[in-house]
Amino acid sequence: MLNHQPADPLRISGLTPVALAPNSNVIRRALTPHLGIDESPTKEAATTSWLWTFVAGLFTVFAWRDRRAATVRTELLSADYAGVVRCDRAKMYWMRGRLQWCWAHRKRDFQALADSDDGVVKRLGPDRMRPTPELFRQWSRCRDGTIDRLAWKRNREPIRHTVEGLRRRGLFSGQPQLVGMCRELYAHRGWLGTFVDEEGVEPTNKGSARAWRQAVIWRKLSFGSQSRAGSRFVETMLTVIESCRQQSRKVFEYVTTAVEAHFADQPTPSLLTRV
Repeated sequence: MLNHQPADPLRISGLTPVALAPNSNVIRRALTPHLGIDESPTKEAATTSWLWTFVAGLFTVFAWRDRRAATVRTELLSADYAGVVRCDRAKMYWMRGRLQWCWAHRKRDFQALADSDDGVVKRLGPDRMRPTPELFRQWSRCRDGTIDRLAWKRNREPIRHTVEGLRRRGLFSGQPQLVGMCRELYAHRGWLGTFVDEEGVEPTNKGSARAWRQAVIWRKLSFGSQSRAGSRFVETMLTVIESCRQQSRKVFEYVTTAVEAHFADQPTPSLLTRV
């Protein structure tokens, strides 16, 4: 009978989400105080959907949803999640107060200013980018232990004053593109500096970008899913693949063990054993 034979995940892939499903619930309950969150559009049949990713230190959760809204974050993290979220400036993240806006996204914003045809806008772009390398240099020195956090905060102060001056310059420039961006950045400037005060918080969301590599490859090859069951399969397998990568585990080995456990009515092996 089938349940007495070695399980081959490639031959019985339709059962894999069932075999691995308990992991998704366990991982969501174990979410850490610092998370990177991102989302990207994809397709389910002819309908636009969104693939979300939640990245912690040693595991990642992918979730396929039919909307790009703040309610998705609340649904997956729970309303009382109090950790720091690394993200871009999308407004659906604003409902939670502890954010770290990604500085890599800010650099792209500044580059867009530098590429503008408007002379006033074009000049502010390079000026806004200029303090950024020094900010990251000082932060890297703190992260690797060259300086302590007190010295890091002290060294950051002149950089912060320079950046604030540039924000005000844009705010009163009279250029709509600059005024809108600088007003938003000034109003929420605390979300650009959470990493200064919160130890362990990264200033960028590059962890989410790394997690997206497998998803991007899958999306280019498949053009999305054709059914809700297919979407569940994708989110489950991407969760397993990326979490195994973060923990230096072999994906095929893990999935084989999980499917064999399913057929033997045993608990699914945890993806958190190394967390």
